[in-house]
Amino acid sequence: MRFASLGSGSQGNATLVSDGETLILVDCGFPRKETERRLQRLNVAAEDIDAVIVTHEHGDHIGGVASFSRHYKTPVYLTHGTASSGRTSGVFQQTLINAGDDFTVGKLHILAVPVPHDAREPVQFRFQASGKTLGLLTDLGSITPHLVEAFSGCDALLLEFNHDLDLLMQGAYPASLKRRVAGDFGHLNNTQAGELLQRLDNHRLKILVAGHLSLKNNSREHALAALAVAADHHDAEIHLACQDSGFDWLSVSGGADLSRVGAVGA
Repeated sequence: MRFASLGSGSQGNATLVSDGETLILVDCGFPRKETERRLQRLNVAAEDIDAVIVTHEHGDHIGGVASFSRHYKTPVYLTHGTASSGRTSGVFQQTLINAGDDFTVGKLHILAVPVPHDAREPVQFRFQASGKTLGLLTDLGSITPHLVEAFSGCDALLLEFNHDLDLLMQGAYPASLKRRVAGDFGHLNNTQAGELLQRLDNHRLKILVAGHLSLKNNSREHALAALAVAADHHDAEIHLACQDSGFDWLSVSGGADLSRVGAVGA
């Protein structure tokens, strides 16, 4: 299993997950043409994507889903709450799930994990294939016991390091937006993400990606400093997902995955 990002942040999010046979796009927060451009960078043909699965209805995650699904006749999986937002109206094919459900797409086993975020029925996802586990965990404002349980034991993890709390509070956002971002249903700050890492069982962790970094309220240096404190007890490779180009293919087993370029799902 391997994964890559088209971009990660408040201006748009999309992540690819593949087991070599099944190729899934998690969220599509970019317009269709921009999504196509970013897929080309990763040597992916849009028509080869087997499904889009959606975390929640905020525009930076769902904005391009309906157009992409209609154009490429791609099935979409999303929660009942997310569907009720109306933002996927007209998709090619829609499968409704509940927060907490297990489901499969091809040979990928997927757990939809409920998260504390200010959306209608937000989830994040844990993937399993061939004995390996990948966790994608962004867009949450607080740490809960079920999250610790659900994302322990991952071989690879993309985790939100959204903001530095001091930068947020000293920045130009209006007070109401600062409260939202920093609240229990907003986004994890660097310190919270580090605390979550320390609570997880990471004995299998080979790849750790910091994602959904705020362009205004965080920096590469702040995120790496928090990661260094939290990750000093294990040997995982550390990567940062950026807004402009995401990150290239990574193998869940560790390291860049160049072995399948040109293959199904590549």
